[in-house]
Amino acid sequence: MECRFSSLIVDQFPCLSDNYGFLLHDTRTGLTATVDTPQHTAITERLTERGWSLDIILNTHWHFDHTGGNLALKKHFGCEIIGPEAEGDRIPGRDRAIKDGDRLTFGESPVEVIGTPGHTKGHVIFYFPEEGIAFVGDTLFSLGCGRLFEGDPAQMWQSLSRLRALPEDTVLFCAHEYSAANARFALSLGLDNSALTARAAAIFAARDRDEPTVPIKLGDEKAANPFLRADDPALAAAIGCPNAAPAEVFGEVRARKDRF
Repeated sequence: MECRFSSLIVDQFPCLSDNYGFLLHDTRTGLTATVDTPQHTAITERLTERGWSLDIILNTHWHFDHTGGNLALKKHFGCEIIGPEAEGDRIPGRDRAIKDGDRLTFGESPVEVIGTPGHTKGHVIFYFPEEGIAFVGDTLFSLGCGRLFEGDPAQMWQSLSRLRALPEDTVLFCAHEYSAANARFALSLGLDNSALTARAAAIFAARDRDEPTVPIKLGDEKAANPFLRADDPALAAAIGCPNAAPAEVFGEVRARKDRF
């Protein structure tokens, strides 16, 4: 699936069982990057189909389904690998370390690195402000968020709050097709939220047609995603935590999702 922005083409395609691969092609300079490397064979085949070479790998975090193709792709294309500093040598073949607040340039497009620890301790997202897009890895999903493998609820809520502060029309590319399962969980919370009901129906219909539910708009997520609404008194009341702080509400919702 191809999405076109002012100077970038984003080519999204399935990898592994439920990952998405993302190729970014700058139409002004001809540079091509991949965000994460879930499956080097699928990425190489897509590059061949498009007639592109690979110049850069942008890694959001160290998990194997995001870095497993790093070394094979680097060997084949000689590309540069950029990944979070906090994850050290767990990013295979990393050439350049990045951290929260760093600014990169891809082609002629500025890229802001935003630290979003919680899923892993060094997770970052890549925000392209001029294009209005962000690659959020496993920090946020459609109607969901990443599991807390290395962080705690307060840390993840802070990370999601930073992501939530981006412009509402930001297009978010998340790394997995989890939308239907997330929708079923969100509905189970018993919220009176028409935006959630409508989103869930649209997601179920799209998946019945075997269509992707990614990318997503940040504004739509803010309206419907319970993990972005931990400071909403209605959510706190629905889960029986009416006086809890947002981080506590988030932690309870995340714990329920883990058991769902």
